[in-house]
Amino acid sequence: MSAKQVDALAGLLAKARTCTICTNLPLGPRPLLQASSTAKILIASQAPGSKTHEKGRPFDDASGKRLRQWLGVTEAQFYDPDLFAILPMGFCYPGTGKGGDLPPQPECAPAWREPLLQAMPAIDLTIVLGQYALDWHLGERKSRTLTDTVKRWQKFWPELLPLPHPSPRNIRWFMTNPWFEADVIPVLQDRVRALV
Repeated sequence: MSAKQVDALAGLLAKARTCTICTNLPLGPRPLLQASSTAKILIASQAPGSKTHEKGRPFDDASGKRLRQWLGVTEAQFYDPDLFAILPMGFCYPGTGKGGDLPPQPECAPAWREPLLQAMPAIDLTIVLGQYALDWHLGERKSRTLTDTVKRWQKFWPELLPLPHPSPRNIRWFMTNPWFEADVIPVLQDRVRALV
């Protein structure tokens, strides 16, 4: 990647981190993302939660701990932007509704996603977490349910891996789908080891 392309990504990141497109955020804007031109693995997620908003770092919560276990990486590796890009569908905490966090703000992805993804040419594996990220990255290739999409993970492998969100709220899903941690996670960890 040329120095001009690296500078372009740095400029995009600086603008994204100071974005104020969304005006109705309950805790105000605090975009949380991580990227570099050399990152090999992209975490495509939903939106930061209230705890990560407070801490100012994506996945600095129980979901992140489980995700790092799934990946088989240390905290230092995970937060190294030269290894991992973290690009949620919404960069800021959207607030809470009846069933948990609200959906990502709809303005964010159209404004930022394509330019940032184009500025990260080294991505070899995209890990897609949750329904909104699945909708964007898989579109009509996804199945009717999250479970069916994850069961078909080999159709997208090794460039992309659809996963359930690692949130503690999904503990019932993990318990009723033991094949996921038995069959998918070891393959994922092998691929991550090869890339980092």
